Amino acid sequence: MAQAALTLDPSDGELRSESDHLAAILRSPEHRARLLGPRGQEIDLPPAIFEALAAIAEALRDGNGVSVIPLPHLLTTSEAADLLNVSRPYLVRLLDQGRIPFERVGTHRRVRLGDVLAHRQERDEQRRDALSNLVRQAEDLGLPY
Repeated sequence: MAQAALTLDPSDGELRSESDHLAAILRSPEHRARLLGPRGQEIDLPPAIFEALAAIAEALRDGNGVSVIPLPHLLTTSEAADLLNVSRPYLVRLLDQGRIPFERVGTHRRVRLGDVLAHRQERDEQRRDALSNLVRQAEDLGLPY
């Protein structure tokens, strides 16, 4: 059974003030990533979940809403396009060019969540590299940036 999205509203004053405190604690270098269970047991917190909690707390602290949406392992082309913030036709072109692997289920394309996330990370790294090169070129030419 599919789970519904969880949405947190920053206009809730208590949530926002608690998020400010939580964000400061989560980003403090002297704190370990552990949870305290209902019976006092300590639970190791995986780094990815720790980073997600820190990002959620920071977004709420900054007045932004947050949604946590469960995603299936195999995405439709529409879901994958939404995750990449591109149009569905553009995503289909990426699939057809072999830039993102996919599989067919009948006549429909399905894309693995991990492949979509890997493509997004690669795209973001390429954008950062291009921006760094532009900044370096501007510095070499003595241009303000």
